[in-house]
Amino acid sequence: MARYTLVVGTRNWSSWSLRPYVALRATGTEFDVLDIRLRQFDSPTTREQILTHSPAGKVPVLKIAESEKTLTIWDSLAICEALAERHPEAGLWPKDADTRALARSYACEMHSGFADLREQLTMDFASKKPLPELREDTKVQVARILQAWEGALAAYQGEFLFGNLTIADCMYAPVVSRFRTYGVETSARVKAYMDRVMALPAMREWMEAAQAEVAAGLPETY
Repeated sequence: MARYTLVVGTRNWSSWSLRPYVALRATGTEFDVLDIRLRQFDSPTTREQILTHSPAGKVPVLKIAESEKTLTIWDSLAICEALAERHPEAGLWPKDADTRALARSYACEMHSGFADLREQLTMDFASKKPLPELREDTKVQVARILQAWEGALAAYQGEFLFGNLTIADCMYAPVVSRFRTYGVETSARVKAYMDRVMALPAMREWMEAAQAEVAAGLPETY
């Protein structure tokens, strides 16, 4: 039987680590979590610590120990895809091929885009902050995300973007937290969706860990 270990960064900041955590939790399988403190510049540095788990030097990393070998997978979306293949019963992708293609488009758009949003609305999971003056590109990106969520929720009429929880929701989970942190205005439909995402066991667990980090003391800047 395979044993999973997910290597993650500081919970309050690491949006990329959160994504596969939500997906892995959705599979229902047991797994271990190894936390690496980000923004550590004294020896051993954050990068040096991560390099002991992955040559990419970034988190997250999923290690799958099976029989006498260990498979190492890095990159949030790659990890989520591997989990979907290993746990089809979890329904991490929609069964319908056309819907699945659309859900993948949503996930990949998040994976590769929204640079201005990432920069201006950085993840600060356990905090509430005032919304800064957004650049025009950031406004466009926020509007695009809200439009995409509205469209999927209206089309599939489920609790999540494509009915049941999928990788698309996992990929957008950090954005849900960002919009909550900065008080981004949304429609009632989107707010209800965000509330459901934040109520997921994985998100509640992540919040507890993030709050503990903040209580222990985190630096404010890089």
